This record gives sequence, C-alpha cells and structure tokens, in this order.
Amino acid sequence: MGRHLDFPRSNRHFRGYSTHIQHVAAGFCVLYLVTGLVGCSGTPQAQFNDVRTRSYRYDQWDVFTDEVLTGNQLAVFMDPVGLTGNLMQKIAREMAFSETTFVFPAETEGTDFRLRIFGPNREMPFAGHPTIGTAFALAHQGRISPGARQVVFGEGIGPVIVDLEWDGERLMFAWMHQLSPTFGKPIEDLDSVAEALGVEPFELRSTKLPVQEVSCGSPFILVPLASRSAVDKAVVNSVAMASILEKAGVPRRSIFIFSLEPAQDDATVYSRMVGFGDREDPATGSASGPLGAYLVHHGAVSAQEADEILSRQGVQMGRPSWIYIRIGTQGEAIDDVLVGGGSVFAGQGTVIVP
Repeated sequence: MGRHLDFPRSNRHFRGYSTHIQHVAAGFCVLYLVTGLVGCSGTPQAQFNDVRTRSYRYDQWDVFTDEVLTGNQLAVFMDPVGLTGNLMQKIAREMAFSETTFVFPAETEGTDFRLRIFGPNREMPFAGHPTIGTAFALAHQGRISPGARQVVFGEGIGPVIVDLEWDGERLMFAWMHQLSPTFGKPIEDLDSVAEALGVEPFELRSTKLPVQEVSCGSPFILVPLASRSAVDKAVVNSVAMASILEKAGVPRRSIFIFSLEPAQDDATVYSRMVGFGDREDPATGSASGPLGAYLVHHGAVSAQEADEILSRQGVQMGRPSWIYIRIGTQGEAIDDVLVGGGSVFAGQGTVIVP
C-alpha cells in the first residue's frame, strides 16, 4: 500500500508561509469590520483613530492535510472574550471559510476548553475539521502541554474527546471521538436521486448500497456511486433533491457522495460533500465518522479493515484532503468512531470590530 495508509501519518513542517484573507500578497492582515476595508502591514492607521474599536487575533490553519494551501481552511480565535454571538457570526461570514472557531475557557467539568463553531450563516453544534484544527492551533500556541494525551472540548453536542500524538513538542496527529452512529431509513427512489445528482442510475444501483441518512453528531445523506468519475461529475439539483427528501420524510441535509472505486492513491473512499446551492466542503470530518460507520454497518468494509479507512476528499475543488477513519466494533455493534488527521499553519491576522 502507499504511504497514505500509514496510520497515523506525520505532517511535513512548512515555515515562512503567511497567507490571509482577501489573498493580499504578503504580510500581516487586518480586517476592519467597522469600515468594511481590509488593511495590511504598512497601511496607514490614522484614518481609523476616531473609531472606538477592539482587535482580535486569529490563526489560519489548513486541516486534514500535510501541505499548506490544501485541505480545509479554518480561522481560530484564541481569545474572543467580549465578542457576542452576533459578532462571532459576522466575523465567520467575513472569513468566508467553511467554519471559524472561537476558544473560550471551559464551562463544564471534564472539559478543557469551550469551543464555539460558526459557519458563514449559522453556529454549528459540532463540526469535524474545526475540532481537529483547533487542537493544532492550541498546541501551536502552547495552550495544550506538549505530550498531553488528549484534550476535551465542550461543544454544542457535549464533550468531544480528541486524542493527541506528538513528535517531541510538536503535535503531529489528532483523533477525534464521535458519537455512536444513528441510521435513518433508506431512500428508496434511487433513480430520482441519480437524476437529481446528474448521474446515470446504474452508477447508484450497481453499488448495492442504500442512500441513507447517518449521524455521529451531525447528520448527512450518504450517496454511494460506482465510479470516481461519477463523483466528480455530480451536481446537486437543489429543488429536485429537496423534493425527494420531503417525499421520503427525511429532513434536508448536506449530501455526501462517495465511491469505493480503487485508484493509485490507495484511498479506501473517494468523496465529496456537496450542499444545497453551490457551496462544497474540501474536508468534512463530521461526515467522515458517519461514512465509516455506514461502510462497516453495510459490510462494504470488513471489521478487520475498519481500523484503516482513508477518505480522499476535496480533489475536485483543488484542495485535496486526507481523512483517516477508525471504526471500533463489539460483535456486530459499532462502539467507537474516530476521525483523524493532521493540520498545517497557514497564517495569522487581526480583526477590528466596534
């Protein structure tokens, strides 16, 4: 097998990179939410002196990857005390990443930090790549002691345990524990699902696997396809898909499509997470636990193989990611769901708010 099936896999270290929002050429980036302007190092500040403002630093990370400018982007605000939920939502919208995290002191016994996760449009009770990426950000800043075996985040769904693997003082890999899976009823109208995705019905029917809602904290509709080319080709017709889900009595969820077709990259699964509308996610940790549980539950991956499931996501959108999945079983029952990966530091900046 190729190098990507070493569980876990060491990250390469990248130095000297400074990337930031708005793709400004180089330097330190400042977002002025008061004025709607973006300023970078060397930008005159006098014009802002008459505005009472507060500044908040953030780190930018690329998650589920070992190469900068790939994987899933994340902004992490380490000291957001004083920010309201409304301002956090506005900042996340300004960042325009899949998610932005805000790290607060622990609120409940047994947790180390309170983690609030915002997408551009709403707060999330739980999400995968923000959990993994925030662990790396905290370790990078020395707020998790080197060698610590785990960190526990208080999230909207409750405590989320993250196991940590180190190389000396540097965090190399993180494994996030997810909730036990729940399986919704299969969607029977496969031809309509295929049509709503713009693929041939045989691509779906030939897999002998169901279209099904699965959740390990966040629910997704899992859609198996026979070939990687069909996964790349798929485009969600939002109106048609919403109608299918409504008729099946299934709530509207993001669509996670995948293929088990093998290729030279040695990935177990080739996948995409496509929502309603044009937005796509390059690496979806919260969908990867349900994916692994689904594959084991339906016998597509044996219990022996369940310890080394590798999902290759984000290729189609130019941000390839590697997501590692481990599914523990006790007899026929799934009793442990872990999703892991690496992260690389990509830059930092400051947001100015009123």
